[in-house]
Amino acid sequence: MLNTFRIVALLEGLSYLFLMAAAIYKRLPGGDDYYVRLLGMPHGLLFVAYIALAFLIKPEQKWSNKVFGIVLLASILPFGTFYVDKKYLKS
Repeated sequence: MLNTFRIVALLEGLSYLFLMAAAIYKRLPGGDDYYVRLLGMPHGLLFVAYIALAFLIKPEQKWSNKVFGIVLLASILPFGTFYVDKKYLKS
């Protein structure tokens, strides 16, 4: 389960960064929202999977409420999931 969570965390973090880049591109002259629409749904699914897996893996990892809060907060911060992987998920 930990490896699955690490993979989802990586993909969620990458999809978030790509979505932010697409949103910036959309604002440029001549930019359109095609990439935002293309990346929005996969990112949303990965976000939900990240949150659900965090709840499932919490007892296994014996996270305190503070650590669990950091893990959840990381899902909405750029590069947050990469920090969680390095700090809390690597064995």
